[in-house]
Amino acid sequence: MSLKISRKAERIVQSEIRAMFIECAKVRGINLSQGVCDTEVPLSVRDGAHKAIEDGINSYTRYDGREELRKAVAKKMLGYNGITADPESEIIISGGSTGAFYCACLALLDPGDEVIVFEPYYGYHINTLLAAEASPSYIRLQPPDWSFQKKDLEAAITKKTRGILVNTPANPSGKVFSQAELQWIAEAARRHDLFVFTDEIYEYFLYDGRRHVSPGSLPGMEDRTITISGFSKTFSITGWRIGYSVSRADWAQMIGYLNDLIYVCAPAPLQIGVAQGILELTPEYYRDLCHQYAMKRDKICGSLEKAGLKPCIPQGSYYVLADVTHVPGKTSKDKAMFVLSKTGVAGVPDEAFFHKPLDSQFIRFCFAKEDSELDKACRQLEKMSFLI
Repeated sequence: MSLKISRKAERIVQSEIRAMFIECAKVRGINLSQGVCDTEVPLSVRDGAHKAIEDGINSYTRYDGREELRKAVAKKMLGYNGITADPESEIIISGGSTGAFYCACLALLDPGDEVIVFEPYYGYHINTLLAAEASPSYIRLQPPDWSFQKKDLEAAITKKTRGILVNTPANPSGKVFSQAELQWIAEAARRHDLFVFTDEIYEYFLYDGRRHVSPGSLPGMEDRTITISGFSKTFSITGWRIGYSVSRADWAQMIGYLNDLIYVCAPAPLQIGVAQGILELTPEYYRDLCHQYAMKRDKICGSLEKAGLKPCIPQGSYYVLADVTHVPGKTSKDKAMFVLSKTGVAGVPDEAFFHKPLDSQFIRFCFAKEDSELDKACRQLEKMSFLI
């Protein structure tokens, strides 16, 4: 039979995150592989969505989203990110931040365009670029703080380079890009006339006094940056699929048209819930979020140390990469399966985050769990100390 999947589809692989979720379910283990965010949804967000449903806000929205949410995002962008955005022409509400990135890639990149990605990377970023027929090129960050040098960036730029992707705070490393590093990226983007795509979905998860800096807020970057984020993580609503992009008006219009063609719109009543959360939650909520997750981070990193799985202490987000070099197995997937079989705790092997195998190998663990579940996972991980 000659019928088969497309050449484009052949380039796309199943996420190792989902694969480990399935393996975890088989043994009824503790899932620290997927960033599902088990913590409670804020009451104002829930109430806003419920009231919207009861008020009949259940139909299609405008292609760029509900006015209430676009205005709320504009207010948040100015106050938190230092970016001025017109809610009528520069903000597009999409099907999650992943959907926003896909629409931006389709709108702005041609087949064969190269986009620089820092690795360890989030696998969905790579698959999205491939789906848009763009070509990722890589800058490998150096553990344990996942740093890079200015010369690394310059060396990665070619005649085909069209953009740079910045994920800060980063998944899976927890890296928060410094002001100096972002300045290097901004300088390179201006000099080589490049787009800068950002993924800032973890922008409120910051530890040890760190501050979030949006690349689009830097001088000269407002007209070449596509700022992408959402509240899936911040409000623990990963299944709601509400994200957004902020860019200059002519780009936003095309991103919005593609969003309409692919997703039609993000769920209307859920947009209202997110808008209400943005407008009603106080700065104390976000401070408590950082404090709460810093304790979770310290808890899992302490247990990983005891287990002999040295963690690279995350600066932000809610993931930690642990060194599993000494765990039995040839590949990090083998090692992740060994950890799962011996402890009942699932993590994600680093094959999901690097385009070539590493000499030292890592597993990513997610600590966005209720305390009781995380405590149990930590106790079981500590059993590894007797096995390696």
